[in-house]
Amino acid sequence: MSGAFEILLAALAPQDIGNWAALSLIAASFFTSALTASAGIGGGLALLALMGYLVPVTAIIPLHGVVQLGSNIGRAAFLYSHISWICLAAFLAGAFPGAWIGGLAVGALPDNLLKAALGVFILVITWVRLPRLAAMTLPGFAATGAITTFLTMLFGATGPLNAVVLSKTFPERLRFQATSAAIMSAQHLVKTLAFALSGFVFAHWLPLIAAMILTGLAGTWVGTHILRRMPESRFRLIFRICLTILALDLARRGVAGMAHG
Repeated sequence: MSGAFEILLAALAPQDIGNWAALSLIAASFFTSALTASAGIGGGLALLALMGYLVPVTAIIPLHGVVQLGSNIGRAAFLYSHISWICLAAFLAGAFPGAWIGGLAVGALPDNLLKAALGVFILVITWVRLPRLAAMTLPGFAATGAITTFLTMLFGATGPLNAVVLSKTFPERLRFQATSAAIMSAQHLVKTLAFALSGFVFAHWLPLIAAMILTGLAGTWVGTHILRRMPESRFRLIFRICLTILALDLARRGVAGMAHG
């Protein structure tokens, strides 16, 4: 049984990472999706922080984007009738130039600097209370698409930033969740296309990506039906502390790499 299990892991794991790193990512996709579904916080950030330990730095953001694309498409499809299509179109109009400029920035920055910046970004998103903005106009959605897509090319998890914009524009819960899922799907799709056009090779990562998307869907189901019973206030604090430790170490490794480089 163990031999067959190792063969299966080898089929899923690309040469860039080991078999057990692949297994850890597949499991992490399940638990972080369950986290988002149950607590409404930070699953994408948690997955991003964990990937900093298991995936080459140049592959973190592209792979994270594809996995999150699969997760958000499922949510958007389920709430299809509640999506604000005109706001989505305005957001996309800004997302394309944002992805292009972000792609240029990614190619110009050294790996260790990106790792350190990613750690700092996770810390800011985790602990800084973001202001709730007024309802946005269509030009505002286009500007948001450009800015947050530029940032997602560098740092990945910009869902909390987009949520700040959407929270006032769509006070009705289903409208907010549906449009948020559609916008994040569009943003991750644009990001994936930008990385593919810039030369990132997704092909040999596809088995791992597929497995992570499947476990992510399972985690979403579990989080929706079971984990909501957990006490939220203590859970949020523990989660933020764990995420902070991961982000601090990620930033430390980036700074240490720059110092030795």
